[in-house]
Amino acid sequence: MSWGTELWDQFDNLEKHTQWGIDILEKYIKFVKERTEIELSYAKQLRNLAKKYQPKKNSKEEEEYRYTACKAFLSTLNEMNDYAGQHEVISENMTSNITVELARYVQELKQERKSYFHDGRKAQQHIEICWKQLESSKRRFERDCKEADRAQQYFEKMDADINVTKADVEKARQQAQVRHQMAEDSKADYSSILQKFNHEQHEYYHTHIPNIFQKIQEMEERRIVRIGESMKTYAEVDRQVIPIIGKCLDEIVKAAESIDQKNDSQLVIEAYKSGFEPPGDIEFEDYTQPMKRTVSDNSLSNSREGKSELKFGGKSKGKLWPFIKKNKPPPPPPASASPSAVPNGPQSPKQQKEPLSHRFNEFMTSKPKMHCFRSLKRGGATPEDFSNLPPEQRRKKLQQKVDELNKEIQKEMDQRDAITKMKDVYLKNPQMGDPASLDHKLAEVSQNIEKLRLEAQKFEAWLAEVEGRLPARSEQGRRQSGMFDAQNPATVNSCAQDRESSPDGSYTEEQSQEGEVKVLATDFDDEFDEEEPLPAIGTCKALYTFEGQNEGTVSVVEGETLYVIEEDKGDGWTRIRRNEDEEGYVPTSYVEVYLDKNAKGAKTYI
Repeated sequence: MSWGTELWDQFDNLEKHTQWGIDILEKYIKFVKERTEIELSYAKQLRNLAKKYQPKKNSKEEEEYRYTACKAFLSTLNEMNDYAGQHEVISENMTSNITVELARYVQELKQERKSYFHDGRKAQQHIEICWKQLESSKRRFERDCKEADRAQQYFEKMDADINVTKADVEKARQQAQVRHQMAEDSKADYSSILQKFNHEQHEYYHTHIPNIFQKIQEMEERRIVRIGESMKTYAEVDRQVIPIIGKCLDEIVKAAESIDQKNDSQLVIEAYKSGFEPPGDIEFEDYTQPMKRTVSDNSLSNSREGKSELKFGGKSKGKLWPFIKKNKPPPPPPASASPSAVPNGPQSPKQQKEPLSHRFNEFMTSKPKMHCFRSLKRGGATPEDFSNLPPEQRRKKLQQKVDELNKEIQKEMDQRDAITKMKDVYLKNPQMGDPASLDHKLAEVSQNIEKLRLEAQKFEAWLAEVEGRLPARSEQGRRQSGMFDAQNPATVNSCAQDRESSPDGSYTEEQSQEGEVKVLATDFDDEFDEEEPLPAIGTCKALYTFEGQNEGTVSVVEGETLYVIEEDKGDGWTRIRRNEDEEGYVPTSYVEVYLDKNAKGAKTYI
C-alpha cells in the first residue's frame, strides 16, 4: 500500500507522524547514551571497589595474602578490574556504533524530511493559487452575465417606450451589445482557466502528492529499519563481551576452587607454633602433711625449666614460653656516613657504634647538612658557582646564568649603539641637543658591559670546569677529578660534605681567582685524552648485595669477587672494576678489600 494513493489528503497528519518518528529515534539515542553513562559509572565503581580492598604495600596485609583464601580474594579483585574493563568496552562500543551513528542519521533525516514537506507545501500553494484564479474568473464571468442581462432589459424597455428618442434607444442598444461581448469574453476566460485548473489539480493529486508521499514513506521505513538495526547492535555489543566476562567469572571460580583449607591451617601452625610441650597434670597436694609443697615432675615449673634448657640446643633455639616476651630481632645496620645520604643511596652494613635509639633520635632531629664551610659562613645561602648542586644540575644552572649574562650584555651593547647614534645626530645637528650630555651615559653603559663580560667569563670558566668533570662526559673526567682532589687536599677537606653527596667526588668549590679556574680546566682537558685506565690495586669480595641506582655506582652480588682500582678516600666509597667496560663505586662497608701492597698506584687515604 502506498501513502500517495491512500493518504492523498492527509498531508498534515503525515507531517505529525514523521516528526513523531524522529522524536522516537532521539528518545532511543538518549536511552543508549544514559546506558553508556551507567556502564562507565559502574566500571568506575568496580575499579574503586577493587582498589579499596587491594592490600597496601609494605603493610601487614601483604603477609595475610600468603593464605590461599586471601590469594583467591586478590585474584577476584584483579578479575573485577578486567570485568570493569568490559563494561567500559560496552560503553565505548555503544557510543561509537549507536549513539554517534544515530545522531548523525537523525540530522540527515531531519534535512530530508524538511525538503520533502517543503516540496509538498509548494505544490499546495500552487494549486491554491490556481483555485483562486479560477474563482476570480468565475465571479467575473457571473458579474458580466448579470450586467449583460440588465443592459438587454434596459434596451428593450427603451425600445418599447414611444416617448424616448431614437438616439437614446440606439445608445441603449449599443450598451447592451458591449455587455454581451464582455460576458462572452469572461466566459471564454473562465473556460480556459477552468481547464487549466483541472489539469493542475489532476497533476497535484495523481502525480506530485503521490510522489512526495512515496518518498516520505520510504524515508519513514528507512528510519524504522535503522532503529531496528541499532537495537540489534545494542544486543550484539553486550553479547561480544559475554565470553570475556565469562572468562573473568571462570577465573574467579578457579581461584575459589584453589582454596586449600588444609594448607591455610598448616600456615597458621607455621606462623604461631611455639614448639613447647603442653604442661603435664598437677598432682594433688596433701595439706594434712607438714607444710611442704610437693611439685610433680611434670608440673609447670619443671616444664619451664626443661624447656629453657632446650633453648640453647638444636631447633628449640630462640623459642620461649608463650607467655614470656619474645627476643627482639637484631637491629638493622645503621646508615653509613658516606654519600649514601643521597636519596635512594645504599645503607651501610657496618656494625653500629652508637645505640640505635640515639641514632634514630639524631636522624629525626638533624637538619640537612651544609655542603661546605663557606656555605656555613653564608648561613646556608646558595654558592655563587652552584657548587652545592650535583654536576649535571650545576652545569645547567651555570649555562642558564651564562645565557642570561649574554642577553644582558647584548642589551647593553644595543643601548650603547643607540646612544652613539644619538650622539652622532647631535654632532651633526647641534640644535637638537648637546653631544657632551651623552658622554656620562655612554661611559656608564660601557662600564656595565665590562662588568657583565667579566661576570660572564667567570661563569664560563666554572662551566668549562664542570663540563670537563661531568661523569656523563667520560670516565676519564672522573679520574681527573680524583687526581685533582689528591693534589689539592685542602680543597677536598674544606668541602668534604660536597664530595659525600656523590660517589664520583665530582662536586667543585668556588675558587679565589678566576685564573686558577681556567688553568685547572685547561689541565683537565690536556689530561683527558692522554691518561690510561687505572690499574687494579687489589681485589675485594662483596659481603652484601648492593643495587647501584645512582650515576657512577655499580651493582654487586653477595660473594662476588671484583678488582679494586681506587681505595676509599674517606668518603665511604671504593672504586671497583668487574671487567674492562664496567666499573664504578660501591660502599666500602659492603665489601672486604684485599690490597696488593706491591701494586702500582696503591694508595692509602686517611
